[in-house]
Amino acid sequence: MPIFGGKIKKNNMSEFKNLSDLTATLSSEQDFINCFEKLRWNGKIISPFDPNSKVYKCANNQYRCKNTGKYFNVKTGTALENSNMPLRKWFLALSLFSFHKKGISSYQLARYIGITQKSAWFVLHRLRRGFFCPTFETMLKNSVEIDETFIGGKNKNRHWDKKVPHSQGRSWKDKMPVLGMLERGGNLITQVVYNWTNS
Repeated sequence: MPIFGGKIKKNNMSEFKNLSDLTATLSSEQDFINCFEKLRWNGKIISPFDPNSKVYKCANNQYRCKNTGKYFNVKTGTALENSNMPLRKWFLALSLFSFHKKGISSYQLARYIGITQKSAWFVLHRLRRGFFCPTFETMLKNSVEIDETFIGGKNKNRHWDKKVPHSQGRSWKDKMPVLGMLERGGNLITQVVYNWTNS
């Protein structure tokens, strides 16, 4: 599922470098809608229900697909679909989400952009879903480095009902194996390995 995709540009401006550039250039909700439409469609509106259909522009930033008769907007078919939250806050949430290398909590995001913790939790899940890619082949090319690690504390430090039987010290049996794949100068993918065998 696409989320924003591509570079955020307005007119001939270069890519926004920080939140200050973003908020200084896009001051109103309509500015954000126009920016998202240009980012997604680049001037040619395409129906998410039928890409070959003619599209009619309606009021309130809505569009109508001629072949299906369905209405849609720029959020339809993205991670932002069926959300009443303004695009301005979505853009801010995405920026903050991408700035924090170790992630951002829903409580922290709620304070930053002025929404409830429940809404922030929903936003973060949508953003993570939007960034998810199930196929490694489309993500990693050229030179790829692969390594694994075992995540988890020592078995002796766990609560008695969560200890792994017959596991001593830092044995792999009491850890969660995680595989990491890194394209040099490119993407990084990590994946939990549930059927690990100590071979």
